[in-house]
Amino acid sequence: MMRNGYPEQALDKESVRRPVRVWCDGCYDMVHYGHSNQLRQARAMGDYLIVGVHTDEEISQHKGPPVFTQDERYKMVKAIKWVDEIVPGAPYVTTLETLDKYNCDFCVHGNDITLTVDGKDTYEEVKNAGRYRECQRTQGVSTTDLVGRMLLMTKAHHSMEVTLDYQKHQNNLSKDARGHSPWTGVSQFLQTSQKIMQFASGKEPSPEDTIIYVAGAFDLFHIGHIDFLEKVYSLVEKPYVIVGLHFDQEVNHYKRKNYPIMNIHERTLSVLACRYVAEVVIGAPYSVSADLLDHFKVDIVCHGKTDVLPDRDGSDPYAEPKQRGIFRAVDSGNSLTTDDIVQRIIKNRLEYEARNQKKEAKELAVFEAQQRREHIINGQESK
Repeated sequence: MMRNGYPEQALDKESVRRPVRVWCDGCYDMVHYGHSNQLRQARAMGDYLIVGVHTDEEISQHKGPPVFTQDERYKMVKAIKWVDEIVPGAPYVTTLETLDKYNCDFCVHGNDITLTVDGKDTYEEVKNAGRYRECQRTQGVSTTDLVGRMLLMTKAHHSMEVTLDYQKHQNNLSKDARGHSPWTGVSQFLQTSQKIMQFASGKEPSPEDTIIYVAGAFDLFHIGHIDFLEKVYSLVEKPYVIVGLHFDQEVNHYKRKNYPIMNIHERTLSVLACRYVAEVVIGAPYSVSADLLDHFKVDIVCHGKTDVLPDRDGSDPYAEPKQRGIFRAVDSGNSLTTDDIVQRIIKNRLEYEARNQKKEAKELAVFEAQQRREHIINGQESK
């Protein structure tokens, strides 16, 4: 048969491009916006993104105990909007066999380094085969950094002074430490409008959408938040979920202690990366006002089963949506809180301090070896 003047079979071969399948893998422990940004960049390199997630056993062997269980980590990664498929229990060392098994053209990793328990590059085989691509690591965050914040737990842990104190604290853990790994060392996250645009869907609500509003801190964006947002998303056929994020000072006022762990800019990206969220209101008011409901044309307001503290004037922050009859209490079936995660860290403080120290020491050794190699090569070239 002919189509557009060409044999149909030949036209199909020319016009149908095979989808590019991309592989990423990792621990994805305490999934944060750095992980999401890596996966966003990886997805942009192809048409279909498969993410392999390691088991608790493998992570414990190579890095030390994970904060989250493997089932929690599987669900967190699956909820990131750039992920098409996950592979539970992916091997810690990435091989050509794994890429071929899932029909992936190449794998993508950040421009940091991942090492096995004996200090070998986990991507060495795929790098040598030319099936490795690199993306930019997101500065200012890592699981090591977040664990460090929780171990430190001061009210000013977002400030530069306290960041420097944490670096000194890490140095004091090891007498042999002479510096910091460039990959997991603490640095300040600087938000940009471009980064928000990259994470945002840019999708406007359609007339058929039901606009649902939820508000909170969403600090250390975790599996409890995911379960809640998934439940909210499933309430109606065509949901458009808007998340209102409270400013750091507001969160500290009602949560007390030393919260939030992550600042408003970090929390914004973490929430925007979730596939159940369409939009984020940065610095939303604590009380859900008539102005806010009218401005966003909100149909439903939801809150979880956690206690709702009164506003500063003693009023119910959900009085207006309750009066309009659009308030719903949603039970996600998951009672995990940010405080619970902090307690996991504190309970195993020595283990996590040792894990952080061990990881950074290995990375620092590799980094110094790379610098020595580059120095030798540069010296030879200049002769």
